[in-house]
Amino acid sequence: MTDVNHLIDGYLAIWNETDAERRRALIERHWTEDAAYIDPVMAGHGHAGIDRMIAGAQAQFPGHVFQQVGQGEGHNARLRFSWELIGPDGREAGIAGTDFGVIAEDGRLAAITGFLDQMPNA
Repeated sequence: MTDVNHLIDGYLAIWNETDAERRRALIERHWTEDAAYIDPVMAGHGHAGIDRMIAGAQAQFPGHVFQQVGQGEGHNARLRFSWELIGPDGREAGIAGTDFGVIAEDGRLAAITGFLDQMPNA
């Protein structure tokens, strides 16, 4: 079984990497070519689609970072972990969620399904 904590750390590093070239390299390292991400508000397929989706989220929330909450878990090529979005001032942004993933045979992410546990009122 892949080191789940290493994979989660890499996943969050991708979301927090604002340099496009470094972010794409991280995506290639941690996601399979045909990987898919989906949550209630966005989706991305393949390396390019995931990169566009993350760049869009970073544009919507400039200076924010994702951090893990608690411990991740993994079994049978699956993982789950919770996260929160932290604003540039170091405070919680009121957005948090839990992601569930599928780990490919090569140890990279094949899919993530995200659930939003906390969102500010629209």
